[in-house]
Amino acid sequence: MRRNVSALAVVAALGFCAGAAAQQYPTKPIRLMVPFAPGGANDVVARIVAIRLGEALGQPVVVDNRGGAGGTIGADIVAKAPPDGHTLLIASMGLAVNAVLYPKLPYDTLKDLAPVTMVGEQPNIVVVHPSVAAKSMSELLALARAKPGQISYGSGGIGSTSHLVTVLFLQTAKLDMLHVPYKGLGPAITDLLGGQVQLVISNVSTALPHVKANKLRLLAVTTAKRFYMFPDTPTVIESGVPGYESSGWYGMLVTGGTPKPILAKLHKETVAVLNSPLIKEQFGMQGLEPVPTSPEVFGKILRSDIDKWAKVIKTSGAKPE
Repeated sequence: MRRNVSALAVVAALGFCAGAAAQQYPTKPIRLMVPFAPGGANDVVARIVAIRLGEALGQPVVVDNRGGAGGTIGADIVAKAPPDGHTLLIASMGLAVNAVLYPKLPYDTLKDLAPVTMVGEQPNIVVVHPSVAAKSMSELLALARAKPGQISYGSGGIGSTSHLVTVLFLQTAKLDMLHVPYKGLGPAITDLLGGQVQLVISNVSTALPHVKANKLRLLAVTTAKRFYMFPDTPTVIESGVPGYESSGWYGMLVTGGTPKPILAKLHKETVAVLNSPLIKEQFGMQGLEPVPTSPEVFGKILRSDIDKWAKVIKTSGAKPE
């Protein structure tokens, strides 16, 4: 009986400590990890959210870019951080991809990282350098079939979201193109602007400013239906590749083992930020839609995507650098 009473006392004490920690949280600036180079969509999303989340939590939220290894370096930092809610991760679909692409990750995606909420979704767009002799997606398909292996495409790295959505496109359209991987989508777009590569399937936010400035040519959107920002731009499906569809998501995670009261507070404040009119407006300017969810729903999406992209990786033979 005494042992049972003692055990209950310990549990109660731990619960009280966790609750007290949540009330005090955060006690110092929060690091928001972006596992890619500056300029990519993860970075844009993180910087929009960081300012308002910092105001809501009463502590600065500082964006920390740690690119490399397809995003695994930054994710590993968060996975190994103290589980106190002061180190966060803004991840994309690439987090699910890496779980199957890398055979020996230094962390367990589903155990060492805890979902907080989905943050946003956006479609991908097919953009080319103006020198490419294709004014439409159908013309690009004809050009690629006439010159197999001669058109180069850039991506944010082997196994990155931009790489695999392009692999899926090439598989579906039965095309052969030359892959040029970069350490992040931002650098890939930079080289696309310079003509070092000819095509990138990019998220909207990264490529949009260059499309508006007529520095890149927009050929198609990858969603099943036309995108509201580009009503005159056809989908890839409409352009002659039936069955091809892709869009990207962004989500927030924290170190696994973070006390539930802290996770709950972080979730509550982040969702409030995402539901604010200002964030909706800022996201909209980037072609993003806020999609806050419960941690449980985000966790299910993450597990589902791990299964989905495992098939693409297997058939493509994609391997980490």
